[in-house]
Amino acid sequence: MAEIVLITGLSGAGRSSASDVLEDLGWNVIDNLPTNLVSRVVELVLAPGSAIERLAVVAGRQHGQVLDELSAIREAGHHVTLIVLDARTAAVVKRYDATRRRHPLADEAGGVIEAIELERSRLEPVREAADMVIDTSDINIHELRERLNAAFDSEEDPHELQLSVESFGFKHGLPLDADIVMDVRFLPNPHWVDELRPQTGYDPAVRSFVLDRPETSDFLRRFEELLLSLLPTYRAEGRTYLTVAVGCTGGRHRSVAIVEEFVSRLHHRGVGVRVTHRDIAR
Repeated sequence: MAEIVLITGLSGAGRSSASDVLEDLGWNVIDNLPTNLVSRVVELVLAPGSAIERLAVVAGRQHGQVLDELSAIREAGHHVTLIVLDARTAAVVKRYDATRRRHPLADEAGGVIEAIELERSRLEPVREAADMVIDTSDINIHELRERLNAAFDSEEDPHELQLSVESFGFKHGLPLDADIVMDVRFLPNPHWVDELRPQTGYDPAVRSFVLDRPETSDFLRRFEELLLSLLPTYRAEGRTYLTVAVGCTGGRHRSVAIVEEFVSRLHHRGVGVRVTHRDIAR
């Protein structure tokens, strides 16, 4: 049975870049296919006798048709991963300014910001149904490659739940790809300690400042118990990707230290985790 990835998302969020990455990883890719043709093309490409084992299809901008096409493919017995590429409005505006291209909904909505928000609203039901949401606001093509390579490593079981844990700073915006968000701003902030400010949550002094507190130990214990209790229910619902985001103010101190300790505990429990520190370099 072939593995299928269906890619959609905001215009300007990197759909074509994602398709290029998957093609480089050995996937057969069909880019910018009119959405209402997706299930029929998949049926033709994967007809009996086909040698294709991995197929990626980038759907067009007809977001209202994506879920119907997705259901048709799954009803035909195929395993499909739905990926939605997302990005903050400011990041998309910057990309359109750089390329000097018009947004495809500009005539309908007016300005580029209004067009982005209109498309975002139309995409929302698809985003809610996505197996994987990738926030491309702050990542480059190399980081996108790493993200997709980690998700679609041929040695991994595509049906097994893949867990990602990332740190971030609330002042830089919520991660758009997060399924679960934890706020650790209740802990004292190392930023206000002069000797700790230039350091990060990787550094022993910051880790000690954050972790050597009763409230931190209690939080980590409860957080670990909560997540481990939830993982089987996500698996039972058919989820294959889960992203947990841990945020502090700037994303350099508390959230990094907490994520590193939390992931270490999960590893001791035999849970594989992919780790990202989104804002540590800001």
